[in-house]
Amino acid sequence: MRLTSLQQTVRARLISPAHPELPVRPTLRYSSAEPFAVHIDFPAHVSADGEGVTWMFGRALLEEGLEAPAGAGDVRIRPCGWARTVVELHSPLGLAVIRFGTATLRRFLLRSYDVVEPGTEDLGPDLDHGLASLLDEV
Repeated sequence: MRLTSLQQTVRARLISPAHPELPVRPTLRYSSAEPFAVHIDFPAHVSADGEGVTWMFGRALLEEGLEAPAGAGDVRIRPCGWARTVVELHSPLGLAVIRFGTATLRRFLLRSYDVVEPGTEDLGPDLDHGLASLLDEV
């Protein structure tokens, strides 16, 4: 039986120059419904407004960032030594730097390949329908 989604709660550290490192337990998510995207859900106690926060970025960015610095936009990922990976989240409110164990992120990435193999991502009929709707209005 093939998986259609994946969810994994992980250990990480929120790094801030103003405070000691804060341990956090974000949840990584991946779904065949959004085959190019990885989601990170952060618990409410670590967000500025006291509500849970979700960041979404490309699975390919995660794969690249495990090996070398990657990303030029709101999400940037880079190795930090041989055992850690840093994810930088840039927003109008500021910068959040989260340090993960590289093995944890790599395991999640490899498990996502059981959901959708790399190179076989397809947005299916929803994309076709959305494009048809847009083009009909032009």
